[in-house]
Amino acid sequence: MDVKEGPALDGIGGTVQSSAIFADLLGDRELQALLGDIAILSHYRQFETALVETKRDLGLVEQEPASEAIRHLARFLPDTEMLADRTARDGVTIAGYVQQLKEELSEEAAAAVHTGATSQDVMDTALTLCLRDVNARLELRLQYLVEQLDNLSARFGDRTVMGRTRMQAALPIKLPHRLENWRRPLRALLEDWARLSSSIEWLQLGGPVGDRRGFDDQADGVASMLAGKLGLIDPGYAWHNDRRPIIAQGEMLARLSGALGKMGQDVALMAQNGIDEVTLSGAGGSSAMAHKSNPVAAEVLVSLARYNAAQSGLLHSALVHEQERSGTAWTLEWMVLPAMCLATGRALLLSTRLLDQIETMGKARDE
Repeated sequence: MDVKEGPALDGIGGTVQSSAIFADLLGDRELQALLGDIAILSHYRQFETALVETKRDLGLVEQEPASEAIRHLARFLPDTEMLADRTARDGVTIAGYVQQLKEELSEEAAAAVHTGATSQDVMDTALTLCLRDVNARLELRLQYLVEQLDNLSARFGDRTVMGRTRMQAALPIKLPHRLENWRRPLRALLEDWARLSSSIEWLQLGGPVGDRRGFDDQADGVASMLAGKLGLIDPGYAWHNDRRPIIAQGEMLARLSGALGKMGQDVALMAQNGIDEVTLSGAGGSSAMAHKSNPVAAEVLVSLARYNAAQSGLLHSALVHEQERSGTAWTLEWMVLPAMCLATGRALLLSTRLLDQIETMGKARDE
């Protein structure tokens, strides 16, 4: 099939989050970059460099081989095709990454790289570094959304809407009461966001079986210094099979997308013909009915909330990490958590778009 190619169709496709066509509805290009291959590989380098520096500073490796390794890491670019082949075979990226990294090093410098760590140490730490960047963007978007709701309340604070319980008309309420029901859980999330780093931004360092062997009885010192260099928290142990940071992230994403979905559901109902409690500019059109004005952003907020609710269950199923380290549960996390981040990021962008579309809300006292 012939398809016109061009800059607008440069997405990977295959999923709505990676599709150039669907990206502005269901994807998030900014967060995609923060979770993508370039970011991940950059954080691998960051971890391996900081580990060599730490071992040098603690006298576990000599100055000269450490300097050689650090110089090489600064300019190292892996062969991604070879890396993909090795990942398909090994189930992890680090075995192929470290092999390539050591190929051009002297024996002494190669011994300074990665020794004492394991693949999960690098990959989990890289993930927490990615999540730190993602969460900073999400927090800024959330702050702006709360400000938008404040502005809406100021604009339409003297208006009323019909309060509805169980989808039936109940009693008239002041519009700010409904807006506060949207805003309250978002403010609570902002308060919790300030504490999120302590639950998520953890260094992973445990070595092959999670007992931190391999650092000449200086494991805790290595972990503490390494965490400091990366700006992370050393929890005092390896969390290879204790996935609280992953669950904490997933729960915040599900809470946030759920709160936005509730707002979207309310707006979609308020926009119904015959209800007409909100008027939206730039609403969605129909290919068959020119008169339609569909509250697309509101509808998609509901879809994203339900998507993340389902993904949250999958993520919790990955808590079952067998014995010291799991391949099965760990792999499932890679599939689920980044997608939840993208869904939440898009939900925040859509929420901002939706509130910007509101022209009128509720009824004036004399209507």
